[in-house]
Amino acid sequence: MPSHHIDAVVFDLGGVLIDWDPRYLYRQIFGDPAEMEDFLARICTMDWHREHDLGVDTTASCRRLAARHPGYQKQIMAWAERNEEMAAGSIDPVVDVLADVKAAGARCYALSNMESDAYAVRCARFAFMGWFDGHVISGLEGTAKPGERIFRILLDRYALDPARTVFIDDSPANVETARALGINAVHFTGASPLRRELQALGAPGA
Repeated sequence: MPSHHIDAVVFDLGGVLIDWDPRYLYRQIFGDPAEMEDFLARICTMDWHREHDLGVDTTASCRRLAARHPGYQKQIMAWAERNEEMAAGSIDPVVDVLADVKAAGARCYALSNMESDAYAVRCARFAFMGWFDGHVISGLEGTAKPGERIFRILLDRYALDPARTVFIDDSPANVETARALGINAVHFTGASPLRRELQALGAPGA
């Protein structure tokens, strides 16, 4: 086994610790799966949602979009009014990983693209959100992954040594940016592979 050289572990939230997908909400709204997929591909798109991650007010954004698509006003406004229904719950095996590395003495941080209001709700909803030693949330910072700036905010704010830090994310683009900055980055595909990769890197408690 490698000697421990990792002293900080950074977790993405949605897709790693929180099971987030707009389909959890929109399956309740659309009776036709094909219409739902068309709506998400053409109207409430991920490119549109990225503005929320950068700090744009979600309700105001939905109202503007609904004005352009009046036939889908109710469905669009649900994005703001029922946003938390997109988060099905915690991904408990990864919460266990967080608990173990935290208990073993690693500093733990959250680095996530997320709306500021959703972040506040999820801090109250999920107990593990209180375990972090710090957080960098795109909606609070006005910058988002995969851009380098949000990673540099993390490193500078918490005085992290990239070579002694592991970053975990389900997006290959975000992992690529982290690696370009010298951070040990793991592409998340599941809790068991994550543990194996953290063990190989020498993260404590994995």
